[in-house]
Amino acid sequence: MLMNDPVRMFWFRRDLRLEDNHGLYRALKEGQVIGLFIFDRNILDKLEDSDDRRVQFLHKRVLEIKKRIEGKGGRMEVRYGTPEEIWEKLTEEYAIQAVFANEDYEPYARERDTHTSAFLKAKGITLHLFKDQVLFAPEEIASGSGKPYAVYTPYSKVWLTKLEEEGIPEYPSHKVEGWATISSAEMPELSAMGFERSAFEFPSTQVSDQIIRDYAETRNTPALDATSHLGIHLRFGTLSPRQLVKRAKALSLTFTKELAWREFFMHILWHNPHVVEGAYRPAYDAIPWRSNSEDFERWCEGNTGYPIVDAGMRELKATGFMHNRVRMITASFLVKHLLLDWRLGEAWFARWLLDFDLASNNGNWQWVAGTGCDASPYFRVFNPETQAQKFDPKGVYIRKWVPEVDGLNYPKPMVEHKMARQRAIDTYKQALGKA
Repeated sequence: MLMNDPVRMFWFRRDLRLEDNHGLYRALKEGQVIGLFIFDRNILDKLEDSDDRRVQFLHKRVLEIKKRIEGKGGRMEVRYGTPEEIWEKLTEEYAIQAVFANEDYEPYARERDTHTSAFLKAKGITLHLFKDQVLFAPEEIASGSGKPYAVYTPYSKVWLTKLEEEGIPEYPSHKVEGWATISSAEMPELSAMGFERSAFEFPSTQVSDQIIRDYAETRNTPALDATSHLGIHLRFGTLSPRQLVKRAKALSLTFTKELAWREFFMHILWHNPHVVEGAYRPAYDAIPWRSNSEDFERWCEGNTGYPIVDAGMRELKATGFMHNRVRMITASFLVKHLLLDWRLGEAWFARWLLDFDLASNNGNWQWVAGTGCDASPYFRVFNPETQAQKFDPKGVYIRKWVPEVDGLNYPKPMVEHKMARQRAIDTYKQALGKA
């Protein structure tokens, strides 16, 4: 095939797999497809660390896909720049008939796709988008009155009912032979994009049936390796959400409901994009958060004097992961005990979590802060010591990450629980006019 022959492009984004990929399946059925991935400078230029593990993960995964496509005699374009400038170049280099991609529901992605669609349309090219990263798109689930849900429980009931009624489709994209036979293209190195490679072992896409089956009983025990660690793969689509839901449905209702939470938060973000900058419930923007960089630094580095909080914060920096129960405890400590703005914690988690997902990260932080939809009430303040006794009674998790916990050098608690709890409740009450 020649470079100026008509082609279709499949634009990989949050769907980095060749198997069960909806948009890719549709593209390959049409034939003469070239793969594309853009290392987007609009995103990468905002990252603080040159050794950001997520960029390394992306680079590694894109390279794997590129090699697999080339093994089929096809071509994968990997470009570095802004989507605007990359599409300008690609439409000059190729006779593109159509572009296929999967939907992305984050505000930046929606804006990017709107602009890209308009640019392509002006050149006579259609951008086709398909549902892939969720079972149900944000606008597909609504209350009886047609309004979006703001509470998880009724949303999840509808989600589970639709799942039963409609089933789980499959798109065997890896079985369709539709790649354009053009010689391979070069791929930018990490260093050329300003990033470094480091020795880091990423979680596997494989998880045992036992972990999923026992999830309801073991998920709150951070000392156990009893969670799936699949967050990064759901985030970047290296694992099919449909296949995971299908498997979970056969093994654990609790695990399946966690996957529904993921889609619920996307639903919230889609219908309420203001949550990116402020509280879901605007009245909570009146809370007068403290400003104390030293307190925030101690929280970030895991030196608060509360062992389970410190263990979680250290685990996060070391591994890019934090156990979900501990995420709630550390977040509550920042917001309620230190009375620091939840957005500071949200940004810190966004910087370090391998599985960072805007909708879930924002939704969970606002849940803990009491500012979000279906949130924990403002007067609920986790006691870190009680939480440690309940979920890490033998201190196994704590001692793994805070080995000095029993020594003389371990700091005393930076704030007293009873005082901090009352301060938080009083501050919320006054700000919300409930005093």
